[in-house]
Amino acid sequence: MKSSPQAAVPSALAARADSTGQFTNASGAERVSVIIPAYNVAPYIAETLKSVFAQTKSAFEVIVVNDGSPDTAELEELLQPFSDRIVYLKQENRGLSGARNTGIRAATGDLIALLDGDDLWMPRYLETQTQFLRSHPEYDLVYCNARFFGDSAYEGRRFMEVCPSRGEVTPTAIISQKCCVFVSVTARAEALRELGFDESLRSCEDFDCWLRLTSSGRRIGYHRQILVQSRKRDASLSADPTWMAEWHLKVLKKASAHWPKNSNEASLLERATVQKTAELAILRGKQRLRTGDVNSAVIEFAEARRYYGSVKVTALILLLRLVPGLMRYLFRLRGILLPRHKESTTR
Repeated sequence: MKSSPQAAVPSALAARADSTGQFTNASGAERVSVIIPAYNVAPYIAETLKSVFAQTKSAFEVIVVNDGSPDTAELEELLQPFSDRIVYLKQENRGLSGARNTGIRAATGDLIALLDGDDLWMPRYLETQTQFLRSHPEYDLVYCNARFFGDSAYEGRRFMEVCPSRGEVTPTAIISQKCCVFVSVTARAEALRELGFDESLRSCEDFDCWLRLTSSGRRIGYHRQILVQSRKRDASLSADPTWMAEWHLKVLKKASAHWPKNSNEASLLERATVQKTAELAILRGKQRLRTGDVNSAVIEFAEARRYYGSVKVTALILLLRLVPGLMRYLFRLRGILLPRHKESTTR
């Protein structure tokens, strides 16, 4: 489906449709296109934009992509004060991938920086990220550290504390999650234009992009400075562990096409796929218990047992068969006997 990025744009915003953004005093400096997808972020978008316009580095343009958001009226009202400083595009809903791809096609900068519509940048984000890529021409993309805030058990913790990055960012490091790429990246524009985001994916599209990028021979770098405040919201899809596990599993299965069957990457993908399948079965089993469907829960936990081989999971299955009423009560009380899973930190 083709997008119609400027349909029904308010006149004050439409006037900026061909804007070159904030590319002022750009002589000799990298020009950065900042891409911000907007879907149900009206309460946060003004604060997000203020964090961008507070950057110590000039020479950037800001592209806000309204991805068919249900809060469009409120969003456009809040964007009015920024109308002379942003490029505003509007399309039917195509998900984060579609919104980012629209922004990438419209970008005119040498570099592209991704920012979610409810996150915040520290003032030196652009300066630090562009300096890294200037100093390290071997890298096509760089990510930094972040601090979580909002509705999360990880409030105040660092991204790399929860999702570590150790050693070089290779395909095997990404698959095994030794290196977790934080989504607020800065990249050379040609790299993202060449790859784009897979619009068939409604989550974990960034994970898929990093796998494709590294499988093509391009390189990802990182540093540990905290340059982003990452907002966690209970209402967001990324807060649903079952949803995230389902899409993570789809990306793992899709990625098998990138490497030969006898490669180390293929072996790691197979192992990761089995593990994620078991995690997803545990999550689905929990859902079935919450609804009182014990028989379906037992089937899911039996699937998980094939990977975990856990005495606890085996005991849970036995007890669910013997005393289902008691187990439903205990589960509602404290969520017993099941492997714990980290909250997803991808969008």
